[in-house]
Amino acid sequence: MARNYKREYALYHGTEEQKKNRAKRNAARRKLTRDGTVSKGDGMDVDHRKPLSKGGTNKRSNLRAVKADSNKSFARNPNKSIRTRKT
Repeated sequence: MARNYKREYALYHGTEEQKKNRAKRNAARRKLTRDGTVSKGDGMDVDHRKPLSKGGTNKRSNLRAVKADSNKSFARNPNKSIRTRKT
């Protein structure tokens, strides 16, 4: 079955809440770019130590640069279950 991107955007990505979340993530990226911590094409992602969804902020003390592949995956236990993240 083909993925229906138009429907996905209408029901999720296009909601006001998700637009605001995306704006917060973009602002965090701009902040670390200004600091010289990250740059376009460097393979780094901006990570929030305490996620925005858990009440984190875009304060500099809550931001860090991590490799993109480690930020977009989950640590696994030997039985392949997701390891809980300690913050």
